[in-house]
Amino acid sequence: MRKLNVGMIGGGFMGKAHSLAYAGMPMFFWPAPGIPHRHTVVDITDEIAKDAAARYGFDHYSSDWRKVVEDPEIDIIDIVTPNDTHAEIAIAAAKAGKHIISEKPLARTTEEAKRMLDAVKEAGVKHMVAFNYRRTPAVALAKKYIEEGAIGKVLNFRGTYLQDWSADPNSPLSWRFRKDVAGSGALGDIGTHVIDFARYLVGEIDEVMGVATTWIKERPVQSGGADKLGTVKSAGDVEKRPVDVDDEISTLLRFENGAVGSIEATRNAWGRNNFLTFEIHGELGSICFDYERRDQLQVCFSSDPDDRRGFRTVFTGPNTPYGAALWPIPALGIGYGETKIIETHDFISGIVNGTEISPSFEDGYRISVISDAILESSEQGKWVKTK
Repeated sequence: MRKLNVGMIGGGFMGKAHSLAYAGMPMFFWPAPGIPHRHTVVDITDEIAKDAAARYGFDHYSSDWRKVVEDPEIDIIDIVTPNDTHAEIAIAAAKAGKHIISEKPLARTTEEAKRMLDAVKEAGVKHMVAFNYRRTPAVALAKKYIEEGAIGKVLNFRGTYLQDWSADPNSPLSWRFRKDVAGSGALGDIGTHVIDFARYLVGEIDEVMGVATTWIKERPVQSGGADKLGTVKSAGDVEKRPVDVDDEISTLLRFENGAVGSIEATRNAWGRNNFLTFEIHGELGSICFDYERRDQLQVCFSSDPDDRRGFRTVFTGPNTPYGAALWPIPALGIGYGETKIIETHDFISGIVNGTEISPSFEDGYRISVISDAILESSEQGKWVKTK
């Protein structure tokens, strides 16, 4: 069983999620396609990196990502850093012949995403962008129903990602509110997950009509380097700086296959925690998903008798996608960590077996193009093509 040494660049929140997945994947998917070995973790100082290594189970630590990228013992570079470093690290890793998984969004700009895509193609390495929510078994089950024709031709996709962690104007100025680091705001941070759902489940998006809004124009300057994600609030006489990215987007969609739809994404929705949803209507039925109830898929089929027609709940479990490797009883519970474990399994499988990996940097690039079109549409007040 092949061992693959991982160099993980970044030791924060997402570093924890990825480390858990590397440790847990062989426990769930056994025999594993390969064994991801936690070799080296990188953070901004040696002291912080040392702590991350102890916490996440890595053999080594470093504050120099370039040395890790060039280390001949490293097979995989895992990028879990803020968006402004993705391109530089990924391009260097590709040139060093490393396989790469990068957190989303792939890059701050379409130009950066294109350079990353070109680099991995030229190097011939495997690559993945970590839109892990599509690995939720209920989402994969929705994909199965659609591909089987259970709801017929898809007519409409309606997706949302609503959060409230930054609805308080006293939430600190995380890097996620800075264009120079993040590229965009709610659109890149959470809206891209819904765009990924739309492309994965329905097909390529052809045209968008978007509105982008910034409700909170300035925020308190954040102290310390770690991303506070709105959990620490400042009040009173504190320094504030401008927010120069969107914190809410809404867009209409036209798909290449003729379907239509809409997407909403905001971090200013009081009462919404991680409200990632979609509802898909087809000629023969409908499918509805809510990530906060991630073990469930709501379905309604036109073939249901008139006196029984309505949404019913299918609980994911051993007989649904990925279920055989997870838990033996339906509705026993799928969490965020399991989506990362499944993601890791599919990434390692692609490397070991030489098979296509999705979502790839190509998908990340296409989502960046679509995101740019949404912002352009908001500025111009008209429909914009995504190609």
